[in-house]
Amino acid sequence: MNRIPPHGPSRRTALAALVATGLAGTLGHAVAQTELTDLARIKASGALKVAVYKDNAPFSDGPANAVTGLDVSIAEALATRMGLRLALLPFDAGENMNDDLRNMVWRGHYLGYGPADVMMQVPVDRYLMQRNRQVIVLAPYMRQQLVLAHDTRKIADVQSADDLKGQVLAAERGAGAASALMGYGGGLLRAQVGIHATGQDAVKAVIEGKAAAAYVTRAQAESALFAAGIKPGSGPVRLSALSLPGVPDTGWTVGMAIKAEHKELGLALEGALAQLRSSGELLAIFQKHGLTLTAP
Repeated sequence: MNRIPPHGPSRRTALAALVATGLAGTLGHAVAQTELTDLARIKASGALKVAVYKDNAPFSDGPANAVTGLDVSIAEALATRMGLRLALLPFDAGENMNDDLRNMVWRGHYLGYGPADVMMQVPVDRYLMQRNRQVIVLAPYMRQQLVLAHDTRKIADVQSADDLKGQVLAAERGAGAASALMGYGGGLLRAQVGIHATGQDAVKAVIEGKAAAAYVTRAQAESALFAAGIKPGSGPVRLSALSLPGVPDTGWTVGMAIKAEHKELGLALEGALAQLRSSGELLAIFQKHGLTLTAP
């Protein structure tokens, strides 16, 4: 039968245990000091790494070393509010948003770049977030919406897509707007739709009289008009709502994506965005790019 030793552990055993306990405590303290939180790590680096799409005017476009656009300006303002410099990470769009979130937010691209601290121009969509549990989509800063930019001398008013019959139309290659327009009525307008490299080019065709209307995002339409020195409503080109099957009438909210575990970074981004909004700086950024600040 086992008995409890009458005199307890030896002095040598107790001393060894004391040393081991003290060493473990010291090491634990050292590890705690070296394990920085997500936000502390970013601040220690001095830069906020932001992923933006390539060739995505008016949000982010231009050479890799000189990308400009709305998203770039907002990212720069956010970094400044957080006491950081901006480090842009422009990237090519993948097959779908799930690919982009994986490559640029939570894992990194197989070619060796990424992930970034935050990715811009991400739809605030419940289904998207359910499919991508590794990320959080937050800090909504605008609402995207499809509009019809039409020459009022050719199409005075638009009540439905039927009003577009017989007119030369324009849309962006590969965009959902082009698919919705060409698919209307089982392809009723398909032969009338000219496909352009960008949404801005589609609107430019309307401005130059080469098309009667272009179906694009409001941001693309306003950007094209702004580049041409035309204020919306001051010339023959008007922006009108056009309801098509599969297109949300109220548009979709756009925000930013970060890793799901980076809670401190998320709070800092939302706080910085709130400051930009309340100070009027966010409005000024939109106006600088000729865009309307739409409430998300």
